Amino acid sequence: MNTYAFSFADAALVALPSGALYWPEEGLLVVSDLHLGKAGRMAQVGGAQLPPYEARETLARLEADLEATRASRVICLGDSFDRPELGHALPEDDLLWITRLQAGRDWIWVEGNHDPGPMNLGGTHRIEVKIGSLVFRHIAQPDATGEVSGHYHPKARIPARGRLISRPCFLFDTNRLILPAYGTYTGGLCTTSNVLSALMAPNAQSILTGKRALAVPMPRARPA
Repeated sequence: MNTYAFSFADAALVALPSGALYWPEEGLLVVSDLHLGKAGRMAQVGGAQLPPYEARETLARLEADLEATRASRVICLGDSFDRPELGHALPEDDLLWITRLQAGRDWIWVEGNHDPGPMNLGGTHRIEVKIGSLVFRHIAQPDATGEVSGHYHPKARIPARGRLISRPCFLFDTNRLILPAYGTYTGGLCTTSNVLSALMAPNAQSILTGKRALAVPMPRARPA
């Protein structure tokens, strides 16, 4: 699967090239910021016309990761839906697909800023979750330790063959781990931004997604 294994807060974790995080010891797959239904919402408000199959592409990737890892537990780390009512408004086929993925698994929906509160779907709905040495929440908190979060959709720009390429990425240092957005057409915040530079320690690492997960030092803005 071209994965990247690393240690964080005494937990042996695996970054998947899709942007999912796997914790083998716990049989746990973690994904963040699926933003299911984004294309439909954008069309309704007169925004950019995105291809209408983003939810199916995201769910197909999630199903493949679940089959590959055989995870028995899932945490969706917030902003699983692009707005609260989309948990009800997604096409029936997509809702049935989610139900099939949930079958036989311990499934937790963590509250995000786009989808606060319970939705009319199976699984458990939580503000945050603590498992062992790790705490899972949507948005990073100051001075947190062992924290796994999402929200920022981090992307790294790195030089390759004479040009810059951009890839969604994980970010991690001693205290915190931020997941990339898992959903299709979700955009991203560059690692050189002031927000991410302030959150992450100077020695932070990026794990690029794509064909394979690849660790590089977190790219930062050059001093003025």
